[in-house]
Amino acid sequence: MMDTQMHEHISALADGELAASEVELAFAALDTPAGRAAWSVYHQIGHALRSDNCGADLSDDFGARMAARLAKEAPAPPPPPRGGHAVDEGRGDEGGGGGPAAVGVGSLP
Repeated sequence: MMDTQMHEHISALADGELAASEVELAFAALDTPAGRAAWSVYHQIGHALRSDNCGADLSDDFGARMAARLAKEAPAPPPPPRGGHAVDEGRGDEGGGGGPAAVGVGSLP
């Protein structure tokens, strides 16, 4: 199974946007069955996007139906906190000792 980074490399190679420093890695991935399958899929996607018929078979109300479905989807989860500190679910803070500092600030005259 290929990882996401290899898929991104193959996609960028198919689009002619891969950095020269990454070409060797992409070629190594293309030497596998999964890599060749990904290459084929990305070329089919590119062909469909460049085609004059792209979307020609969509119904008149496709956009409205798609918008309604997307509106029903749950929102994306928030990104993880920055700074590399995982939230300690037991304490409810980011592990930086924020509790005692907040108490000290609250007791100033």
